Amino acid sequence: MGDEMDGHRVNSSRSSLLTRRITVLTGSLVLATAGTAYADDPDVDAGKCHVVEFCVGVGVDDGSNGSGGQAGGSQGGGDSSASGLNCTYTKIEPKPPAEHPAWNGKDPEKYDMYFMSCSDGGVDNPASFVVVPEGQPPVPQVDPRELAQRAVDSMTLLGPDIASPRAAGKYTVGVPMWMWVNQGATTYGPNTASASAGGVTVTATAKVSKIVWHMGDGASVTCSGPGTSYQASAGMTQSPTCGHVYSKTSSTAQTGKYPVTAASTWTIDWQGGGQAGQLTEVRQTNVQVSVGEVQVVR
Repeated sequence: MGDEMDGHRVNSSRSSLLTRRITVLTGSLVLATAGTAYADDPDVDAGKCHVVEFCVGVGVDDGSNGSGGQAGGSQGGGDSSASGLNCTYTKIEPKPPAEHPAWNGKDPEKYDMYFMSCSDGGVDNPASFVVVPEGQPPVPQVDPRELAQRAVDSMTLLGPDIASPRAAGKYTVGVPMWMWVNQGATTYGPNTASASAGGVTVTATAKVSKIVWHMGDGASVTCSGPGTSYQASAGMTQSPTCGHVYSKTSSTAQTGKYPVTAASTWTIDWQGGGQAGQLTEVRQTNVQVSVGEVQVVR
């Protein structure tokens, strides 16, 4: 019970401090327009201005509980940014007159004014006014494409999970090699993730669109899919989707095996923040392949 009482006192104190701070910042406006409300007026401190239309500070939330504040009946919004600040933006309605210095020469008919108050874990930062084009969110604008990249970075996109050719396998000159990969969320897709900032959320979905195989003998093979797994019933036929035929052994290679690289291209479609686009990422996997000749016994 003691802890709850202490927490209530802290929250009440912070709310009172924020209310008084808004009143002080807007005091010059109230005094200039009416001359009847004062920063030290008990009614003002309680959020009841004599000139109601220019009174802010009624029921303002400092953002510590994750909700927005309000003033003149309009809701503000909390935002936890990458800098660690938790900010509350409180819209001032009706709009102050054009001579209010916070407009900085901007036309009140085309802009909205917000009161911004930020805190970084208990330490309050200087409060200020924010002026933005009418109807635009007061939170710092973010580039949806950057959020899309952030979403991609949070994914675990890996190179192909090669099923064939296997490093432990032995392959033969002139015999068709079937190449294919195992399909998983991190190695082939689809893989989906979201990132948010400034009230904007972007969702990205990644999937491998092609795999380029560098076979180690100077040849490369581009496959648009995961390949087809080999079945004994296929005999000596070539893969219908992804394959290669070696024309010489790997005995002349530096390690006695061909260094095979499979490079997958991840195509990422994203949307959010009123925009949409596409990104690409490339990941690769390496494997050593031994290729020999058929031994004829006489």
